[in-house]
Amino acid sequence: MKCLRTGQFKGETFQTVAFEGITASETDYDYKYIDWHYHENPYFSLNVSGTCVENNRRETFICPPQSLLFHNSQEPHYNTKTDLVTRGFQVEISQEWSQKFEIDLDRLPKSEILQNPNVKLLFYNIYKESKLADDSSNLTVDSLLLNSFGLMLGLVQRSFSSKPGWVKKITEILHDKFDEPPSLQELAAELNLHFAHLSRDFPKYFSCNFGEYIRKLRVEKSIGLLRRKDLSLTDIAIICGFADQSHFIRSFKTFHGITPKKFRQIIAR
Repeated sequence: MKCLRTGQFKGETFQTVAFEGITASETDYDYKYIDWHYHENPYFSLNVSGTCVENNRRETFICPPQSLLFHNSQEPHYNTKTDLVTRGFQVEISQEWSQKFEIDLDRLPKSEILQNPNVKLLFYNIYKESKLADDSSNLTVDSLLLNSFGLMLGLVQRSFSSKPGWVKKITEILHDKFDEPPSLQELAAELNLHFAHLSRDFPKYFSCNFGEYIRKLRVEKSIGLLRRKDLSLTDIAIICGFADQSHFIRSFKTFHGITPKKFRQIIAR
């Protein structure tokens, strides 16, 4: 089985940015099948466009646009693809970086699709930094990755505890209906939960309150649409469920530090 070294991916890599112990790559793939292989470094893969399928010995991950997949180091997998061309943004973490910041990779999953919008928003900011790559990017990327690992380790710890079934159900409902989400009261009724109980426990499992979670989902969904030149900011605001363009711009800037117009210019590079 082939081991892929730092920066090696089975596609046409057109951008590689080396930070201190972190390598960010953007790659186009036109394969139908990639045989079993593994990577020497743990890495994240943000699917920028197109749909691909990742398979390991335990499960299959369908990765549509804007999905974020994590593979730990030396985790064997193979790939198939449904679209003619897909584009991925990969962030590899060296062993030295992990040791420097005391990240215990053994506590992280072998492979997992990361649904948490808190984590995904951090990775969109890493994507932005890879395009800017200025003299402050090293420190910024370090901070963003450390926050991501902190969230992931919290999620991993919780996965071994008695997490109630309603957490997964609510996640599915809100991801499907982010543009017109039910209220917390409606969710409580649908899941046969007491409203006070759900209101109290929601932040415990989602790391934010209900309203902030919806805003994060909407901002996350908007990023894929920003790549489409046929859509105005007003169009995107409406599609993602914002009251108007001004609300969209304010929310976007809260999580990314810049306006969606500026973000669109950066990722088009």
